[in-house]
Amino acid sequence: MRMNMDWRRAQVYSVEEIAEDVRKVEVDIEGPLPPFDPGSHTNVIVMIDGQRAVRTYTCIQTASGRLAIAVKRHANSRGGSRFIWSLNPGDRTEMTVPENRFELSWRAEHYLLIAGGIGVTPIYGMAKTLAQSGQSLRMIYGASSLAAMPFLNELRERLGDRLALFPADQGRAINLEAEIAALPEGAELYVCGPLGMLNAVKQAWAQAGRPVSRLRYEVFGDNGKFAETPFEVAVANRDVTVHVRPDQSLLDALIGAGVEMIYDCQRGECGLCAVKILELQDGMVDHRDVFFSEEEKHENRSMCSCVSRLTAGRAVIDVGYRL
Repeated sequence: MRMNMDWRRAQVYSVEEIAEDVRKVEVDIEGPLPPFDPGSHTNVIVMIDGQRAVRTYTCIQTASGRLAIAVKRHANSRGGSRFIWSLNPGDRTEMTVPENRFELSWRAEHYLLIAGGIGVTPIYGMAKTLAQSGQSLRMIYGASSLAAMPFLNELRERLGDRLALFPADQGRAINLEAEIAALPEGAELYVCGPLGMLNAVKQAWAQAGRPVSRLRYEVFGDNGKFAETPFEVAVANRDVTVHVRPDQSLLDALIGAGVEMIYDCQRGECGLCAVKILELQDGMVDHRDVFFSEEEKHENRSMCSCVSRLTAGRAVIDVGYRL
């Protein structure tokens, strides 16, 4: 079960490949669409192996007033990106009205924005809005190459020398310590990207003695330290064992096996879907969430079932939900 949301019928208006392996899908949504701030997201009904599932994507504002999302095609997709990439103009699905859990505070004297890969989607909206409002900002943008950077030309035009690019194929690396050290005292940092980037930013921010309240982040939950492999989980006190495919989350596997679960964000942020690890019989836990602390992850007593997984083998868990 998840929190109530305002679902609307949606029809695809246009589809455009805006970067290497990144596609923007613009849709018309039934009923009036309320204004939304940068960093907002929408939930989308996707079809995976004939079954309905929910995936979450950042909302992109369009000049037409329609809603758009930008989705990267992943080789080991759990099915969401494959479905989005299969859409064509005229196709229909369901989406929720945008909601925001990654908001700009509008209180800082300066903003440092950091984006990694497809993590640029909320950062792009923030950069546009801050620039239009005349706010002091700097944006750092990293990806595998310039060709893999969505919205690059528009960001260059709007930000000019306030935009710093770090394509990995050119051997450029971000000096987080120097970037943070150069910030004024009242600055805030917003970052969205892969887990490794997020952890590096959090560590550099803490080592610089910066206030935790002035660091905001969001991570996409399909990335971890290890490649996706199949694993098995037994649910304690129930005659249930689930086999989790490489393209499937533990949460989806549990729900598919009839295990009642409480969940919401499906991005490893809220912690509602966390399960207790009673016994880890083989392999390691690939923690992909931002809910648990590094100490809690090291203890391997719990894991967020929506994004985290085992590298191999089998575990015994307690889902914590009682009928």
